[in-house]
Amino acid sequence: MMPERGRTQTLKERLTYEAARIMVEQGLSDFDRARRKAAERTGILDRRHWPTNEALQEAVVIQRRLFADCGPDRWDPRAEAIQAMRLLHAFSPRLIGAALSGSGDRRLGVELLLFAERPEDVLFDLIERRIPWQEGERSFRYPDGRRCAHPVFRFMAGETPFELIVLPPQARRHPPLDPVTDRPQRGASLADVERLLAGGDAV
Repeated sequence: MMPERGRTQTLKERLTYEAARIMVEQGLSDFDRARRKAAERTGILDRRHWPTNEALQEAVVIQRRLFADCGPDRWDPRAEAIQAMRLLHAFSPRLIGAALSGSGDRRLGVELLLFAERPEDVLFDLIERRIPWQEGERSFRYPDGRRCAHPVFRFMAGETPFELIVLPPQARRHPPLDPVTDRPQRGASLADVERLLAGGDAV
């Protein structure tokens, strides 16, 4: 009979693989939803066997690397992020989310943190560039326990959705928490992303 620790690890690995497969196939970004779907499919309902966000994100990255088309036309969100970051350089853009970690695909698009005294400054820049946009907001938690809603501007660049999250300048020194790792979400600068793209590795 398999020892309890080995059985727990086996169940956790099975659920992790299934949840990652669901995220890749269905283009999901919601870790908890993927875990619940995987639990229903596998019958592993004991939450002690469910993977953490970080473990699941790592599994998604591995699956994308294993099964992605590696041909010359393979889509890389970081290449498109670089173009947008160059255009929006005045707002010190930082790449975050699935595009940075390597766990995303075109459906999940590209998320950028921008820093501006007034959200209207970003809006005026989009208008000047004749980029059609939709406005929304995202709520972030900060290390001191605060939860703040920040304006978001969404647009499509070809087939790729972009999300620009506008934070106040002081958030560069005190960024919100990453919902996956629960650590300060500093993101990657333009130079960082250019190095990542040249090296072909995810953060």
